[in-house]
Parts: sequence; C-alpha cells; structure tokens
Amino acid sequence: MPEPWQGSERRGAVLPFGLAEVTGPSMVPTLYHGDRLVVQYGARIRPGDVVILRHPFQQDLLVVKRATELRGGGWWVLGDNPHAGGDSTDYGVVPEDLILGKVWFRYRPRKPAQRSPLALVRWALSAARPVLADRSAARRLRAR
Repeated sequence: MPEPWQGSERRGAVLPFGLAEVTGPSMVPTLYHGDRLVVQYGARIRPGDVVILRHPFQQDLLVVKRATELRGGGWWVLGDNPHAGGDSTDYGVVPEDLILGKVWFRYRPRKPAQRSPLALVRWALSAARPVLADRSAARRLRAR
C-alpha cells in the first residue's frame, strides 16, 4: 500500500505529480516495500499501467496495483504478486473515480549498509527506474 508524502495526494495540486511510498509485498517483483514512487495524478490509464487508487471499502487507504482491464465503468486491478491478495479478486471492479493516478518512476532509497564505493555505484545505477506499463502482464494477470 502506498503512503502519500506530505499531502502529495491533493486533487487540486499545482503540479500534477506527487510522491508515495510502497508498503507491503503485493507488487513484488515490480515494486518492493520501501520503494518511493513518482505518481502523475489524473493521468490517462491504459491496461498494464501501475496505478495508485483508493481502496473501495477503506477510502482513506491508498493502494498500488496494476490496472489490467476496463470492466463496466471501472478497472479490474491486480497485484503482480499473486500470493499477496488485496486486489480486484477480493473487492471487484474499482470505480474510475477511485483511481488517483499513474506511477511513472520508482526510487529505491539507499540502505545504511551501502557505504563502499562499489555499493554506492551499484545503488546509483539501479535506484531510479521507470515503472513501465506491461501489456503482456495485463493479459497474463487478466487470465487469473
């Protein structure tokens, strides 16, 4: 579940981008616990995109999932980790107005143990990555 940083989840924000932090294993291997996300609020969503949404039953809780297909006025969303649960298989189609935005980048913070020059170089090369829409994953996940 993502956690918005310092009010970055505002609808009428001056900038359409915000930050969130991932908690939990539902999007492993795409996203890991502790990853930071750059989110574009109000972005157009397509099947395969990773999105931030309000949980349909606990609207104060934000969730990060992959939008797999549009069904009857809402999105069917699934986690990349099939064993974690907490997706549309549990709560059904998510209304479009609960989809807040699209995830563009993830940033992994440096671990305190990464002090050697080689560890810092490895971290710098892998810390920030785009979160790409995976159309093949959307088709594969839809089959579940």
